[in-house]
Amino acid sequence: MNGSQSSSLAGISNTSCGGEKGFNVFFSVIFMTAGILSNSLAIAILMKAYTRFRQKSKALFLFFASSLVITDMLGHLIVGTIAVFVYANDKKWEQFDPSEIFCNFFGNCMVFFGLYPLFLGSVMAVERCIGVTKPIFHSTKVTFNHVKMILTMVCLFAIFIALLPILTSKYTIQASRTWCFYRTWGIENWEDRFYLLLFSCLGLLALVISLLCNAVTGITLIRVKFKSQHRQGRSHHFEMIIQLLGIMFVSCICWTPFLVIMAIIGINGNISHKTVPCETIIFALRMATWNQILDPWVYILLRKAVLKKLYEITRRFCGVRLINLSTWELSSIKNSLKVASISDSPISSKMTNQQLSTRVP
Repeated sequence: MNGSQSSSLAGISNTSCGGEKGFNVFFSVIFMTAGILSNSLAIAILMKAYTRFRQKSKALFLFFASSLVITDMLGHLIVGTIAVFVYANDKKWEQFDPSEIFCNFFGNCMVFFGLYPLFLGSVMAVERCIGVTKPIFHSTKVTFNHVKMILTMVCLFAIFIALLPILTSKYTIQASRTWCFYRTWGIENWEDRFYLLLFSCLGLLALVISLLCNAVTGITLIRVKFKSQHRQGRSHHFEMIIQLLGIMFVSCICWTPFLVIMAIIGINGNISHKTVPCETIIFALRMATWNQILDPWVYILLRKAVLKKLYEITRRFCGVRLINLSTWELSSIKNSLKVASISDSPISSKMTNQQLSTRVP
């Protein structure tokens, strides 16, 4: 173990790209604090909403959302604390981690807290797609016990993927000496490529599943809205799909660069350091970290109450009375039908003739 770590540290000593220590410590502390505060606020909001709503579909969605936000907060707390510890010890891994146990734990956390939120987002999208497209099946077959079992299975699968490299001690210190992950430099065999491609393919697959399921759900809701006049009770569906679209948009923007870079490194192998600089990997990693900060703000900002407030503020700021198109459309259709029915009735025609006769001198 010690020999392998010494060789790995020697290999990255000339390629360190961590930047200034003070800036990086400040960066890590700010990210960790912002993530914990944001997720704590989102948890409080979701718990309050969970106790208030009694609809099964809304309760299931809030349960999923709470699990996602709690996972994000734990990820910020654990990974952020480890990163600050590494900076505080001046990134001297050979002194505080001679047996590589700390590095393996760091790598486990990076993989688990990277994949599990992506898996949760895809599971939430699938659940909402079933709830909208197959409401009878969803209401009769999907229970809280099933949801808890699915979450447990997804969590165990993410843990399995994270622990898989431990069997061959594949987590290594990266070129910046600030984090541990799969080997991204000096790739020696097919196993190094396999882990990188497995991580990137699973993450991209979760994003694609979320995209497809949310697209189907959105199209179904729009078709139902235009075909049926009974829209009461569907507003919570639109609120949930808007939040899911927000989660998907944030995840795609934040995670796609890092997942694509890992795939490129896994495909190119030893020449990856020439095509993907260390600074690019660090930037993509920081973008992925932003996902756990922005996720809770999706639930904080994209709520019905907040959207109504923003609508009122926008209307007052613009100084123009904006028309509620759906209300105007329904009222105008009803008035048109009412006028048409009155004008076509014999009583109305008789009254019209009487009015004309009284006006003629």
